Amino acid sequence: MKFINKIVLSFVLAGSFLMTSCDDLLQVDPRQSIDANGALNTPDAVSAALNSVYARLRPVSNYGRNLLAQSDALADVGQTTSNSGRLIGENNNQPNAHFAAAFWQNSYFAINEANLIIDALPNVQGASAAQLARWEGEAKFLRALYYFDLVKSYSYIPTAIYTPGVTDEGGIPLVLEGVITSDAALSRQTPRSTIDQVYTQIYADLEAAKTLLTSRGTYFASSAAASALLSRVALYRGDWAKAADEATTALASNVGTVLGGQAYVNGWRAEVNPESMFEVRFAIPGEAIGVNESLQTSYTTLLSLTANKNSQGGWGDFIPNATVRGFFGLTQLQIGTPANDNNNWDVTRNDDVRAFLYTTGNTVRGAGRQIECIKFASKNGFAYGDNVPVIRKSEMHLNRAEANYHIPGNEAAALTELNAFKALRGLAPVTLSGQALLDEILLERFKEFAFEGHRWFDLKRYGKDVIKTNPVVNLTFDDFKILPPIPQREVDGNPNLNQNRGY
Repeated sequence: MKFINKIVLSFVLAGSFLMTSCDDLLQVDPRQSIDANGALNTPDAVSAALNSVYARLRPVSNYGRNLLAQSDALADVGQTTSNSGRLIGENNNQPNAHFAAAFWQNSYFAINEANLIIDALPNVQGASAAQLARWEGEAKFLRALYYFDLVKSYSYIPTAIYTPGVTDEGGIPLVLEGVITSDAALSRQTPRSTIDQVYTQIYADLEAAKTLLTSRGTYFASSAAASALLSRVALYRGDWAKAADEATTALASNVGTVLGGQAYVNGWRAEVNPESMFEVRFAIPGEAIGVNESLQTSYTTLLSLTANKNSQGGWGDFIPNATVRGFFGLTQLQIGTPANDNNNWDVTRNDDVRAFLYTTGNTVRGAGRQIECIKFASKNGFAYGDNVPVIRKSEMHLNRAEANYHIPGNEAAALTELNAFKALRGLAPVTLSGQALLDEILLERFKEFAFEGHRWFDLKRYGKDVIKTNPVVNLTFDDFKILPPIPQREVDGNPNLNQNRGY
């Protein structure tokens, strides 16, 4: 355990010694490094190292906030309130207001840790075959997830890559061996792999994870979660048959439960959402991101919705826009005027059960009362603590509906799946075909995943313009701001790493 604590400390301290290439992001100064072969050779050491890879999903740069709130601020889901000044640049789609260097850096640190674990497994002493298989499967699942989040963000998505006016600068650097010393890091200056090469590697990792893993809870990778993530990856790749098949496999598993009606709403109040196939866990108050940048504070001004009322309320920086309010018939309503009106505001709603995931906020921190999304409202029982569902089982129905639409001869199956999903949310069936059917499937994705970070990437993968009325934005798909800049210090220090267009 002391060995692995040293190696994790090395990764933390490495930020002070980073050079400028992509691989240099993964370096550890030799004064802080140790021999990886001597560090990761016991079961306790490997388990501790793997926990670190999971933990790197939690920061603001990743699932702590930005992959959800920042993504949706870039898209057409909501509007900023100016309560704290956060997310305004992203919501206005200003140059350089995008995924930041911390996302790139943290993700590559995690990938390096996963690589070190995979490299070390043949030399681990005292481990059973089942342990070795689980560690390899979890490390490859996590590596695939980090690579997928990076490539969908920094590169175009295969289904829209050939849109006129788009210049494909490639995917992201693929690094599949762990780096522990600066000498090793300086020997490589990795270029961007092609988008297809990155997706091929993600496929390989997830296929391996499917065969190596069972299930030990939604906080950890499982075979079912690997199928679910592979369904999403295949959807982005335009591999429609694969997306449908993996969605079917995930739905047949016992990991996660598809919910409808009030049970679906209640699921968002549970510490572990019953729909989750894989969640990022915030287990203790010390892991909570806090009042400035957590999901709770980004979306709401409310106190905790749990019995624990220690929260001081959030900033409510990002709220539903008129489009999302219209989906659910949301209108602010004052239902009484006592001296303290905190509990006397509500909203009108339509029959869509998802409408109950929105309510009127508070007036803390000088904020004006607004309709807010309460998917994340300190449901873990401590202030600003929310587990984050990365994959919910309901997504598999929408993945399969969309995939079947694109598979010749399967349009009827797509419509049947769509209507079954609509019934879960309290909506009447539709009779549609052709483009109108696809549009309706994508509309259900918009409604289902608002404030969960999917919309920006759904727009990207269909090459759609981003149109907003508040703020007024018309971001065409061929605009360079669709992609973020690769951190400039990485480009400056690596002659093989080309920057995205426009930066």
